[in-house]
Amino acid sequence: MAEEKKGFFRRLVDGLSKTRNSIVSGFDSIFTGFSSIDDDFYDEIEETLVMGDIGIKATTSIIDDLKEKVKEQHIKDPRECRDLLMESIKAQMNVCDADYAFENQKSVVLVVGVNGVGKTTSIGKLAGRLQESGKKVILAAADTFRAAAGEQLTEWANRAGVAIVSGQEGSDPGSVVYDAIASAKAKDADILIVDTAGRLHNKKNLMNELGKINRIIDREYPEAYRETLVVLDGTTGQNALAQAREFQAVTPVSGIILTKLDGTAKGGIAVAIHSELGIPVKYIGVGEHIDDLQKFDADAFVNALFDIQKED
Repeated sequence: MAEEKKGFFRRLVDGLSKTRNSIVSGFDSIFTGFSSIDDDFYDEIEETLVMGDIGIKATTSIIDDLKEKVKEQHIKDPRECRDLLMESIKAQMNVCDADYAFENQKSVVLVVGVNGVGKTTSIGKLAGRLQESGKKVILAAADTFRAAAGEQLTEWANRAGVAIVSGQEGSDPGSVVYDAIASAKAKDADILIVDTAGRLHNKKNLMNELGKINRIIDREYPEAYRETLVVLDGTTGQNALAQAREFQAVTPVSGIILTKLDGTAKGGIAVAIHSELGIPVKYIGVGEHIDDLQKFDADAFVNALFDIQKED
């Protein structure tokens, strides 16, 4: 497991290289280029954070926190601010163990997200993770709207070694969820993961569909712990934040899966989402393999961003 974590950390370091080039190289020139800590110094850091997709709210909190630490510790040398800045960024997005409560009890996980963000892939990877940790998982292919969504999810279910309940293309997503709940109960499954149609352009339809699915779960499986995860594409930066807001408006969202962090210069969006919406990023993906989805770890993320190796 330690090897797997180390391997993932290396992939995270590699995946965040573009983000690092856009954010951290900017910091380095600020820390070495300034001889004193003044308003211009903070303005430069602020600009670098905003340009790195970290968002206005998170940036303001990070700068305020940094200023406080500098004052408290009587720091005069700009170079000594690097570690403090890292601490301030980490403080913006810590995820506690309680945020993964659904993993350890009978639960239904509703997964939402627009098409093309890697939703089906993320569900497959999450199912694989949970299955590997000894959980009995069932998938519900309730995205009956998109052609081939069911086949794609079935392929991932086979790779993850989990059962799947699906319906015909164009069939009622609610009936798929109904059947999947019955199957989960009959097989004494630990976790039922529900894939939903990814369309935001018609919010009313989406709202009605998610509302119906939620009502079926409430009625048929009231004792289940409920989790709703939004899958967002890390390469889209501020657009991902806008999507998260849209989904938050139509259904209670408890966490984010942030995909495609490999090869994006917009990895800072992980910080912005957490700060702006108060929704934790719970999983991140940095590749196509089934083990390329891992729990989000603020320490590992910021260390990878700054390419700092920490010994276990």
